[in-house]
Amino acid sequence: MATARRGGVGWRAVLAAVLQLLVAAEAGKYNAVFNFGDSLVDAGNLVTEGIPDYLATARPPYGQSYFGYPTGRCSDGRLVIDFIGNSQIGPFESCLAQEFGLPLLPPSKAKNASFAQGANFAITGATALDTEFFEKRGLGKSVWNSGSLFTQIQWLRDLKPSFCNSTQECKDFFAKSLFVVGELAGNDYNAPLFAGKDLSEAYNLIPHVVQGISDGVEQLIAEGAKDLIVPGVMPSGCFPVYLSMYVDPKEGYGPRTGCLKRFNTFSWVHNAMLKRALEKLRAKHPGVRIIYGDYFTPVIQFLLQPEKFGFHKQPPRACCGAPGKGPYNFNLTAKCGEPGATPCPDPKTHWSWDGIHLTEAAYEHIAKEESRNNIKLPVTSIEILFRAVKCWILKQDLYGAATIFHFMIAHVELEQPPGFSGRARSVGPGYRGSQLFPNN
Repeated sequence: MATARRGGVGWRAVLAAVLQLLVAAEAGKYNAVFNFGDSLVDAGNLVTEGIPDYLATARPPYGQSYFGYPTGRCSDGRLVIDFIGNSQIGPFESCLAQEFGLPLLPPSKAKNASFAQGANFAITGATALDTEFFEKRGLGKSVWNSGSLFTQIQWLRDLKPSFCNSTQECKDFFAKSLFVVGELAGNDYNAPLFAGKDLSEAYNLIPHVVQGISDGVEQLIAEGAKDLIVPGVMPSGCFPVYLSMYVDPKEGYGPRTGCLKRFNTFSWVHNAMLKRALEKLRAKHPGVRIIYGDYFTPVIQFLLQPEKFGFHKQPPRACCGAPGKGPYNFNLTAKCGEPGATPCPDPKTHWSWDGIHLTEAAYEHIAKEESRNNIKLPVTSIEILFRAVKCWILKQDLYGAATIFHFMIAHVELEQPPGFSGRARSVGPGYRGSQLFPNN
């Protein structure tokens, strides 16, 4: 292939093609991303007013792998929403996406933050249901609810002046935005479980929790949301916190994963009921795209095929923690961030960060899978190269833009991921995660 030359006819043709591709790529982008959830996706809302003395997740070594300091994220680095959020907003005023330094989606309570491209309303301790629900059932003392889903949706309403000035303008803006509703429900179920109740008590909550999530989605649709991802829960039986708290007979553990089968079954039932609820919402709102986010399957895959993701082949084990019951490196009296707990040498070799939350490496794998399967434009090497070309154009280095585009044509296959058709795949009862349920 001929090399681009300054001022040549071939160069102009290449630049025209570049611009057409950039316009096409940007057309499918969202105006903004709005995220709701608990500590799995909290980007710092809990610590915007200062760090509570009791909050170990706001101390080192949290944040060490990416930020170099604690940010309020319950991980060693970035979260799923950090990867999804910036990969789905068109970088109209920035040269490149987050891989090259685009700011992360800000916590909604951050001071002096710009919310032009969305906000993260998630907060550690959040539940799908309001505190009153738990108080009526005698569980008020065992739930730490800093902002239920409905509270977070009210925060969105309060923040509306940051992105729109009228009801119709807000609806139009939200219609071209992505809403990620969760993960939620983990803290709802922790209320009875951490209070020493039987798992059957948590089962009794599932219909209420699923209805609460469904009601929250309805409220967002009423605000104008047209594109929503609603994640299910992860397999709770694979997390060191539960494995340390509950000891079952040998047959109660998955032979290949080492997870507690009855807790994974519980998580699977929640997800099955959530998917049915989302099917009803799709039928009720045919003009709205509602996607189930599968967070269950990736964690199972981390344990069945750890080498594929760069993780150690081992039973569920926290990277950051202290020896406790069993081989899980989790101790309730010395959790990550507390005296006696230390991080592993390389968090990228573990999927579990602190026994409750995941590592940045694990979150990145989940985000890539979610983007590939469910979101309008998957993040691929070709798209990153498009953004690189745009960066050169914005810098008025047109020769550089043409050169990198020639490189793209010569060395990159312009292919979409298998099965990608430009729209999200509907995830029904036969989704592939069900084939891993739940006795591995």
